Amino acid sequence: MPEHLLIAPSILAADFARLADEARAVEGAADWLHVDVMDYHFVPNLTIGLPVVQSLRKATTLPFDCHLMIDEPARWATAYAEAGAYNVTFHAEAATDPVAIAKDLRAAGSRAGLAIDRDTPVEGYLDLLQHFDLLLVMTIKAGFGGQAFLPELLDKVRTARRHVDTGHLELRIEVDGGVAEDTIAACAEAGADTFVAGTAVYGADDPAAAVRKLRARAAAATR
Repeated sequence: MPEHLLIAPSILAADFARLADEARAVEGAADWLHVDVMDYHFVPNLTIGLPVVQSLRKATTLPFDCHLMIDEPARWATAYAEAGAYNVTFHAEAATDPVAIAKDLRAAGSRAGLAIDRDTPVEGYLDLLQHFDLLLVMTIKAGFGGQAFLPELLDKVRTARRHVDTGHLELRIEVDGGVAEDTIAACAEAGADTFVAGTAVYGADDPAAAVRKLRARAAAATR
């Protein structure tokens, strides 16, 4: 497992009228800023799109971790890389050729992530992980923030961690959904090293302090 644990606050839980301020509120504490892109087709919700990402990119120094919950990722993914995203993750369920999209993302200047939704077994995608920089395991059903954490989905994290470690792959394992102070330790123990937290960060009075608490909980669980 990578030594450095990463915390990626999700702006899905932020105040959309103050996105630039909300991004800056976690600078110096967070590692990445998680940007949920939803198209009202792949998931039944509509959120941030490319123009917002392009504008917000100018407002913060944090690397963008863009999570595309959209149909046709082959058509749209590279635009987010070109907009300056550090990592662009798309869903396995929406992609006909995940490896080709990963290659396109890397060529466009970003890292490539593969996301697995709640009801998708991870086993069918393990052999593709060598082509990716990150595996995102949903610990809820993709599409809405604020859902309750589903601990049984950590079995996917454990399976992926065994595969990554056995194959000596350079791959981060990210969890997204219901990650908070009372759940992040279990995620870290299962083998996750990158943690998306929305309400746990932006629902707190001090988002930066909340990030630091989450990091401490995860670090304690991996000692």
